[in-house]
Amino acid sequence: MTQTIETAVTGTATTAGARAHAREQHGRTAETMRFVPAASAPARLLAGMPDGASPTWAESLAFGRYTSLPLARGTRIRLTDTAGDACVHTLLYRAGNLHERLNGADTVKVPWQAYPGAGHPLLSDAGRLIATIVADTSNRHDALTGATTLAGNTAKYGAGTAHSASPAARELLTLGALKNGLGPRDVAPSLSFFKGVTVDPAGSITFTGSAGPGAAVELLLQMDAVLVLANTAHPLDPRPDFTGTAVDILAWHAPQDLDALAAGNLAGPLTPEHLQALRNTEHDLTARNAR
Repeated sequence: MTQTIETAVTGTATTAGARAHAREQHGRTAETMRFVPAASAPARLLAGMPDGASPTWAESLAFGRYTSLPLARGTRIRLTDTAGDACVHTLLYRAGNLHERLNGADTVKVPWQAYPGAGHPLLSDAGRLIATIVADTSNRHDALTGATTLAGNTAKYGAGTAHSASPAARELLTLGALKNGLGPRDVAPSLSFFKGVTVDPAGSITFTGSAGPGAAVELLLQMDAVLVLANTAHPLDPRPDFTGTAVDILAWHAPQDLDALAAGNLAGPLTPEHLQALRNTEHDLTARNAR
């Protein structure tokens, strides 16, 4: 008979030590991370949800990082620029039909509005409503200049790859797309939240920066969608250093808000263009469900 005596293991030089160390980390949290389950997130992230609502996504996304998640129709997503220096490059794809995605040009042209804010429709390349901005205390967003690139960041900051000290938004968005069955060709021009621009009558674009700490924007999904976010520098940020802060992400299921939106009771009366895009989405969903 062989007797085995277990002794205390210290350090990570052995497999047993590494395992013990790893298990000690269970339950610990970091300043920026995704919280699973979402209800375990700090009170800061969960504040302001409607009574009775349960969070489906809670995350603090560090500057220079990306995240993505498939979300159901009727999900409401709140992004909060807690420290006032986030820049969230955003892409949306229709879940189950990933060839349909956010179209930045139509999102500006169709509603006759270059500056996204509360009540602004986010349109797909099929003329359907993917989401609506239903609340906004920032009013500093950009649907015109797109994302930073590897070449641009390398020239400005010395590096731009996804794992460098100054990752470009397009590189990060590509990683998010790859994790959802998409590729580099699927990374279209993105919409940026919390860093704004204005266009003068001559067509020149001026960077207007952030609205400051605590600004928030909320989206309501009109269809099942994959949301890809990259929190990194804006292409027109004039600062020579790569700098920014985290963004808080909170999502909860709010299907009742879809009816409120359609009735004009959530983000104000819908414009004819917004209403038609919503009807295009609802018609398509009805046809698919009737099969």
